[in-house]
Amino acid sequence: MSTPHTFHIPVMGLGFTVDSPLKIAKFGISSVVSIMDDHLLEDLRRLYSRKFQVPYFPIDEKEEDYRAKRITAYLDLLQELVDHQIEALRQEDFEKDQEINYYFQLLPKGHAYSLLYQKMLISSSIKRKELQHQLRQLISPGHIDVNIMTKVDKINYNKKGEPLPREYSDALSALRGFANSKAKGAVVFSAGLNPALFAYSEQFEDFFPDQNGKIKKGIILKVSDYRSALIQGRFLAKKGLWVSEFRIESGLNCGGHAFATDGLLVGPILEDFKNNRAELAQTLLTGCQRVWKEKGYTSIKAHTVPKLTYQGGIGNAEENAFLLKHYELDGTGWGSPFLLVPEATSVDEDTLQRLLKAKKSDFYLSHASPLGVPFNNLRNSSGEDQRKVRISKNRPGSPCYKKFLTSSTEFSKKPICTASREYQHLKLKQFDRGEVGEQEVNEVLEKDCLCEGLSAPALLSAGEQPRRNLNAVTICPGPNLAYFKGTFSLKEMVDHIYGKIQLQLDPERPHVFIKELQLYVEHLQKEIEKSLPEQTAKYVSYIDKFKGNLSEGVKYYHRMLTDFSDGSEFLVEKMKRQLEELEIKIHQEPITI
Repeated sequence: MSTPHTFHIPVMGLGFTVDSPLKIAKFGISSVVSIMDDHLLEDLRRLYSRKFQVPYFPIDEKEEDYRAKRITAYLDLLQELVDHQIEALRQEDFEKDQEINYYFQLLPKGHAYSLLYQKMLISSSIKRKELQHQLRQLISPGHIDVNIMTKVDKINYNKKGEPLPREYSDALSALRGFANSKAKGAVVFSAGLNPALFAYSEQFEDFFPDQNGKIKKGIILKVSDYRSALIQGRFLAKKGLWVSEFRIESGLNCGGHAFATDGLLVGPILEDFKNNRAELAQTLLTGCQRVWKEKGYTSIKAHTVPKLTYQGGIGNAEENAFLLKHYELDGTGWGSPFLLVPEATSVDEDTLQRLLKAKKSDFYLSHASPLGVPFNNLRNSSGEDQRKVRISKNRPGSPCYKKFLTSSTEFSKKPICTASREYQHLKLKQFDRGEVGEQEVNEVLEKDCLCEGLSAPALLSAGEQPRRNLNAVTICPGPNLAYFKGTFSLKEMVDHIYGKIQLQLDPERPHVFIKELQLYVEHLQKEIEKSLPEQTAKYVSYIDKFKGNLSEGVKYYHRMLTDFSDGSEFLVEKMKRQLEELEIKIHQEPITI
């Protein structure tokens, strides 16, 4: 069943949206839960079982397949509690109770359910009761979607130190946990193609059409460009796995890990999807139907197309409406702004205050991730404070308990994490021996323990203490959050998205397209500096391609400005001026920001 809202809340960290369905699914709003940290999920299952008086049976690490079982148990609890919330909502009295009215008041202007609700409010008693009955039947929950970062796929070992079979790796175990759960939603595969993970999806019936041509659990691909969507979609289609949605995310104007394109900007990328949508759908459907026929599955409807949504840096209703209309999108994702909405996400009070006090320069792209991928970070977070204190005490690095991001075999046969105390101690010894330079050591010391820092807020905000008293929080907001100040109610933020009200944002905030372009010009400067003084032919070619893509993007935006229909001549002129200034900077040697 589709949800009534045209936006969703993407995954944020390990803990910021891990229990968001309990807060907002009853209002028809979908959100994405990270299922990578089974320790956190087990802690939260215990917490919420106690809170809602549900029997709790611990799943110990000694149990076989404990990771997948923990994930299944947590998702089952979430779905069970959300289902209870929906039933309770349907029983509420429109005349006395708040939440049933709230459900319909949150809907976008002009939505059929909202119009029916408005009609009910002005109807006489008999007609009013009849319409109230209709409205109750229309109430449906938001989806409980889950996120699996495909690059986080550590091989696990038994007590003898022998590697377990491939299906017990972190990502495959997480997928199994979701597939075996009662959660009504989709799995979001982010961070690219993982052949073993994608192929393993074939083992679960819920990803295939039933006898009525309905797919119980969807597959969503989070992608940064059309080519990536086509490659990953084709791979899945050869297994008979239909992609229900392509979730396009800006490479740099986003939270968490940043997967920059080679200068391809989101406007032209969305245009690619818009122009090739029918062809993409037909290519994938043809591939799936071949497999479904061989396996005896009923096909989905012939003209079904995957949904298209965009997320990353959207800041107001005008941008949101333009994206939906111009690119014919099915929805948008709003992430970082919801970190300022306690009704929707789990941010502890200390971190919330740090966000509110942060300057624009405190939001930055860092080397904090042990994955070696640029990571959006906050300079004044308690996680950053802890990292610096450890360095000052000559004890850099973190104790490594969860080991989700162990990937380096530089010093050992078994992978260890580059943010760990063990790895950083060994790297400093290399430096003392003159084997590595200061720049490499500084980049290593910038690594932070994301396993603990990104999960802690979920427990802290619930008044619980994380295991081993590891209270420091790492937070990964997108650069767009720098322009939002204050905390907001759920209704205020949703009304802002739909244009019912306008939150007061920083007046210096650039348009979503301009901000992304600015970020890419800064990124290009860093790439050029990185290649100096040794500029190989391959790197020069990469830089030229990057500049060429940016220039094409600027030309596209100049053409696109004629389609702006929000009536703001001032905004159009401002964007034209900004585009001209940025185009000059793209071709400067060296670039200056």
